[in-house]
Parts: sequence; C-alpha cells; structure tokens
Amino acid sequence: MKPVHQLRLLDVLILVAVIWLIVKVVRRIATRTAQGTKLNGPPNENLLFGLTRRLVGAPDNGLLYQQWAETYGSVYGLPMAFLGRKLILCDPKAVNHFYSMERTIYIKSKLGRAVIENLFGRGLLWAEGESHKRQRKALTPAFSNAAIRKLTEVFYDSAHKLKMHWDTTLDNAPPDGVIIDVEHWANLVALDSIGIAGFSHDFRTLDGEYSAVAAAFDSLSFEGQGFLSNLVFLIGIQFPVLARLPSKRNRIMTNLRLTMSGIADQLLEKTRQETKSHVSDETRDRSVIGLLLKAEAGDAELHMNESEVLAQMVRINVLLLAGYETTSISLTWALIELARKPEKQAKLRDELVQFGAADPTWDQLGSALPYLDSVVLEILRLHPPVGETTRQAAVDDVIPVSEPITTASGEVVDSIVVPKGTIVTVPIRYMNQAEVFWGPNSREFEPERWLTLADDPLRAKEIQGHRHLITFLDGPRTCLGKSFALAEFKAVLSVLIRNFTFEFPGGPETEIGIHRALIPRPKVVGQPGGNVPMRVRRAE
Repeated sequence: MKPVHQLRLLDVLILVAVIWLIVKVVRRIATRTAQGTKLNGPPNENLLFGLTRRLVGAPDNGLLYQQWAETYGSVYGLPMAFLGRKLILCDPKAVNHFYSMERTIYIKSKLGRAVIENLFGRGLLWAEGESHKRQRKALTPAFSNAAIRKLTEVFYDSAHKLKMHWDTTLDNAPPDGVIIDVEHWANLVALDSIGIAGFSHDFRTLDGEYSAVAAAFDSLSFEGQGFLSNLVFLIGIQFPVLARLPSKRNRIMTNLRLTMSGIADQLLEKTRQETKSHVSDETRDRSVIGLLLKAEAGDAELHMNESEVLAQMVRINVLLLAGYETTSISLTWALIELARKPEKQAKLRDELVQFGAADPTWDQLGSALPYLDSVVLEILRLHPPVGETTRQAAVDDVIPVSEPITTASGEVVDSIVVPKGTIVTVPIRYMNQAEVFWGPNSREFEPERWLTLADDPLRAKEIQGHRHLITFLDGPRTCLGKSFALAEFKAVLSVLIRNFTFEFPGGPETEIGIHRALIPRPKVVGQPGGNVPMRVRRAE
C-alpha cells in the first residue's frame, strides 16, 4: 500500500489538472471559429470523452474507421475528448498530401511529443523541421542498401542459432513434434539480431542470457490498467500535461525510458572506448552507434553538437524498439497466418527449398523469391505494428481529395480547408485493409494478391508509400529502418519455414487475440501475456 502522503499528492495533482482542464474547455468553446471545412461525421456519444474511449478500447479500430468512412465519406470529422475534434483522412490523394507535408505542415502534437520525450527523450523521433532533417541525414548511411547487404549474414546467424536450439529440442521429441511458444523465440532472435547489426553488441538472449532490454519491454504491459490510469490517458489525448502525472501507465513508460537510457549509455561508452583504443571492427564502423561517434568529430560533414549526440543515444532506444518489437511482432504474425493456412505455408516452403541448404543472398531475398516477398508484404498490410498516424497542422492548409466530398452543409468540394491547430489522423490499418482499395478479400491473408497487383485495377495503387502500403509511413518521415526490417524479416522467416512446419495444437481456427503493450502483440486467447504456442516439427 502506498503512503498516505503520496495518495494525497496525486489527488492534489489531479484536482489541479481538472481545474486547468475546465479552463481550457471554456476557452475552447469561447474561441471556436468558423474556419475550416465543416465535415460530416459520427455524433458525439460522450460529452467528456467524445469517441476517444471507444477508439482506444476497440479490439480493431480499423473496423470503426471503415464503418465511419462508408457512412460519412472518405474525409470526415471525429468528436474527441473535451469537445475536441480531429480530421480523419481515408482518401488516397489526401493521405499522400498529408505525408508529403509531414515535416513542414503536419507535425507531432504536444501530446505526441510529450509521450515520445517520456519514452525516448528529445532525439530524432522528437525533432521537427531542420533539426530532424539534419539528424536523419547523419543517420541515413547506416540504413543504405549497401549497409544492409553486408548485415544480412548477421540476420542469418541469429536465425540459424534459433534453428540449432529447436533442432536440439526436437531430437528428443515425439514424431508429432513439440509445443513451442514462437512469440518468445521471435523476441529473442529479433533482439540478438538488432544488437549485433545495430550496435556490434551480442545480447546472447538466444543462449539464455538475461537481457535488461527484453525485461524492460516485457514489463510494458497495459493489460488490467486501473480507472485512474485510463482516465489520465484518455484526457491526456487532448491535454498533454497529464502525460506527466504519476499514473500506473506513465510510471511504466518512465521506467522503460530510464532502463533504456542506461543501456544506451553503456553501448555508446563501450564503442567510444573501443574507438579510442583503435579496436577495428567493420560491423561497428557501419552501425548506427559507429555513425554517432563519427558525428561527434568536429570535422564530420554533418556535425552534431554534444547535446544532439547525447539525445541520439536515445535514438538507440528507438532502433531497439523498431528492430526488436516491430520485427518480432511481424514475425509472430507471419507464423500465425501461415499456420492458419497450411497450403500457403507449403507453397512458401516449396519456393525456399530451391536453394537447398544455402541461404538466399540479400539480392535474392529482394528479387528471386516472389512468394516470400508476397507473404512479407501481406503481413505488413494486414498487421501494421502502428495502427495510425496523428499529427497537428502547424499552419493553415488545403488538402486535395481524389473524389468530391459532401460537407455538413451539403456543399460538394474537391479540397478541404484545414485551419492551424487541427488534429489530423491517417488510419493506417484501415487504409491497408479497406475493401475499396484492396478488393472484396481485403481482410483475408492472400499473398497471391501481390503477384497480380500490377495488372489488377485496384485503387490501392493510388496510395504512395512502400509498395502502396503506409505501414512504413511515407514522405520525409518515412521509416528510416525500412530496408533493415524487411531484410531481417525475410531472412529469419526463410530459415524457419525452410526447416520447420508450424501448426496450432487446437487447429487452424484457434482464436487469436491482442495483448495490449507499447505496441499491441498477437496472442492465443486464454494464454498469458503475448504467448503463441505452436506445434513445431521438422520440415520433410
């Protein structure tokens, strides 16, 4: 039980926040103007929370966005907490414009920056404008095709280490295989890969060693949050100052940031000392951490000052998040979908065995394995790790649309006037799965769609981004580690499918749910955490 004085302090903070909120609401009502295009949209269900609570609590908010788009049009308004309102873009031309203007017009909201600062500090993700442009340019060489080509063998090394552990387990297993929590092992292979490829540091979690990184991310579960934590989170969407209140959710995020900052310090200092000692390591020299040290040099072409380099230590945390969380989640989803449809799993295996015992090269991963490419793209389409992009207009803007929009007053327009300060959201999951863009089987796992996409008259081709997906976002803030993630995903999946078969003990219809964490994870319903147990056998 917490001391009474801590409870009282929290009560006082909440009271002050509520008073401040009332003042903000009164000001919002008093200053609301007639600027901007008045759009149709769903009615407000709750004066306090708008539709925020419904969106946050939905198992799949992509279905909500789809329902509203079908009812109110491809661009509509959504009532949010405390009389707030945001603009939802489901029109491909509008979405393309939004991402192309992300650095100059559409920037992170105060809440978004507060959350990022709490988790990662004021690094690349937090930066805007010229600072973001310069810092991104300094880090880009670590993610070039040339760099990823050299690091592909690292991904294979980790995948084969995982294979070795499973082979040892299967040596003593019955003919029908053994039950393995594939999500757990996907986490380990992703973490060891990103450790070596990104920082020339082997976490050795596949060998059973404890990792503070894995422990920190595993602790970031939002399951079973109390009323206070959820209330602070919901209200904080409109009033970012509440992101600093000591709720359970905020304490978990703060603990992750402190843990990751300590790890970043250790990795950076280790590499700095090796550099001073003239320890030559080609992997380190082309890693993100190696480039940071080069940026410290006064004669570096894109010199970052000391405070920026220190801030970029937290960039290590972001890369760990992207390389560990998102890759392991995507790999788990791939095994789930392939276990649900064993005929597609067999089809992928048939393509991969053409290489025999050899691993495909980086170039072959990119061009010689069309079905592997299709499976990976289909997983990224159906299961984007981040479900939406939300930004705020820094200045007034006019957004074009591909088809005329009927406004709330009945006027038909071909562009939307967006006043400064407007919150704008692109629902990534909806755009990736909408029937209007991807056809009648848009919510089904069908890798074959990618083999014929060029010839199909699908509206998906109106969407920019990597292969018409916005899973990696688009424009000047498109995911820097896209090629890194794709190479790792393909390399590990190719080793696993070539050597093992995967099925659910309860059959293909096993129910899959969502484990709520920093990034939502799949889980078998009834299992603790994000566990996904499967029956694994050697491939024949």
